[in-house]
Amino acid sequence: MKHYSDSKQEELLVEFLSANGVSLAENILEKLFAYVNLVILGNEKVNLISRNDIPKFLTRHIADSLFPYIVLSKANYLKPGMVWADMGAGGGCPIYPLAIACPDIQFYASEPRHKRVLFLEETKNALKLDNLTVVGKRFETSNIQNCDIISCRALSRFEADYERALPGLKKDGIFVTFKSREIAQELKDIPDVHLIDYNLPLETQEYSLVIKGIYG
Repeated sequence: MKHYSDSKQEELLVEFLSANGVSLAENILEKLFAYVNLVILGNEKVNLISRNDIPKFLTRHIADSLFPYIVLSKANYLKPGMVWADMGAGGGCPIYPLAIACPDIQFYASEPRHKRVLFLEETKNALKLDNLTVVGKRFETSNIQNCDIISCRALSRFEADYERALPGLKKDGIFVTFKSREIAQELKDIPDVHLIDYNLPLETQEYSLVIKGIYG
């Protein structure tokens, strides 16, 4: 039996994906829901997410995490065998939903905090995510290299995060991060920066996916 079940949240997530031209197989959706359960259970021992976010975890965090997949798959950028790393993986968003949605891509989750690393390892094993490697270090000391994509969510300023990511990127790799639409507007004049605006179900905040590099 599910620890967490909200049919309305599940319906809103599927509608969000459909509105953006994406349909996920039932087994992928079930694995996403299983990940949500594990985060909520794990949150009782380790501070992974705000308790206020638990009732809207699917529409706030899973939908948000999947938006790079929506954008990059529609641009035909994603290819089997690509390498995608996430800096400061925390409780697993966006890297775990992405690894679930993209089983043919190799993912690396870099996270230095020990308790979160233990949670990420346990969750990876529970979900049988063979395409994901957890690295218990800061990205700068992780020796993760030759990535096609590096992402981060809620770390630091764009410029600082991009500088951290740059040594791990391939020459033609891209950097992906998440910002509010208001903050993202400050980045629009940076060369090769692309802003893709979006809204999440039930959220009044407006968001932008920020991609540095050529992806389409």
